[in-house]
Amino acid sequence: MNDDTKQYVNWFRHSSPYINAHRGNTFVLMLSGEAVAHANFANIVHDIALLNSLGVRLILVHGSRPQINERLQLKQITSQLHHHLRVTDQDTLTCVIEASAIVRAEIEARLSLGLPNTPMAGSRIKVVSGNFVTAKPVGVLDGVDMAHTGEVRRLDADAIAQQLDDGNIVLLSHLGYSPTGELFNLSVEDVATCAAASVDADKLVLFGADKGVLDSSGQLRSELLTRKAERLVGQYLASLEDADQPHTELSRHIEAAVNACRKGVQRCHLVSYKEDGALLAELFTRDGSGTMVLPESYEQLRQATVEDVGAVLELIQPLERDGTLVRRSREVLENEIDRFTLIERDGVVIGCAALYPFMQESVGELACVVVSAEYKGGARGDELLQAIEERARQQGLKQLFVLTTKTAHWFIERGFCESDVETLPNEKKAFFNLQRNSKVFTRDLSAD
Repeated sequence: MNDDTKQYVNWFRHSSPYINAHRGNTFVLMLSGEAVAHANFANIVHDIALLNSLGVRLILVHGSRPQINERLQLKQITSQLHHHLRVTDQDTLTCVIEASAIVRAEIEARLSLGLPNTPMAGSRIKVVSGNFVTAKPVGVLDGVDMAHTGEVRRLDADAIAQQLDDGNIVLLSHLGYSPTGELFNLSVEDVATCAAASVDADKLVLFGADKGVLDSSGQLRSELLTRKAERLVGQYLASLEDADQPHTELSRHIEAAVNACRKGVQRCHLVSYKEDGALLAELFTRDGSGTMVLPESYEQLRQATVEDVGAVLELIQPLERDGTLVRRSREVLENEIDRFTLIERDGVVIGCAALYPFMQESVGELACVVVSAEYKGGARGDELLQAIEERARQQGLKQLFVLTTKTAHWFIERGFCESDVETLPNEKKAFFNLQRNSKVFTRDLSAD
């Protein structure tokens, strides 16, 4: 097996938790007109087909800003912006309808491909679109009649859900319909946000030119909490000298992500339509390829269950092989799994620690403190230690002890003091492995 094959097999294995986690979930993917026009769009379509084949329920929302501008230029129609929205008069609306129809046809054609020797061979994807979006007029803003510019009033979530249940991909445009038969030009971000909220989507993915949000040093931020995202948008808007100045694509996408989170969508992703494979990397790797906007940190501490046995074994086995940890069989771990506290990141276990109480002596053993090598360097070990200490106190324990051969300094830095084997509970002394020659460290919980 060559190195490329080994790398592929390794990636495929590590992606399996995400494949299982995403199956049956509902994702809303927002594709701007720029994304559809880009050369990489063919690859994005292949990735959409792959998600569909993996059982992800998909709603695609498309825009057509550059296509509209192109048609306006051809017809020599001047487009007016007001409050960063396009004023859609009757002539402009005609261009909007034409551009939207072209983009819709392009997407449907791409998703209909099924040629042999292509990524979509045998895909048989069914795409459904229709009058799912009910709109209302924006009306008059500061004396300017916005005409056929509208906003989402509601979506027919039940009808969309029925199509998803039937295995179809639902395609929504930025056009909305009123009960009086009028047609309105909507913001694609507004449609995508409302769609994600209405169907209780698990994720909203926004494709843009940028990879995501960069920090002050120019590094990509893989995670951005909504309160920080709101501040970034607020700072940007405050910097604009002209209220009618078009907002940047990134600011629109961040604002849409924040709005979606406020409406109950737990995770929104900003990814690049220019980067081949960005969608798959964002969804099927731990660190992703873009920026995820979410209401709160998506790492959580929780108690382990028997379903976590396999994940914990995978986490601790490298340290068992190098002698840092004592080997535990699957049977032993199944019996002891309720003693473990886990750190879970996006559905994947990346850290663990266990508490073994000795109630007669009112002491507990801190054991199996492990953080995945990919996530060391943060405060996750301290979070696990704090959780174990709190759990020990709840059980009435007065002291923690730990046996270690290689990580003595880490425990010393956190208030543990070196002790003697004779201080261990009698039950633990009876099974103490002299050959490992582990050092004993204790920490008094009552002193905190």
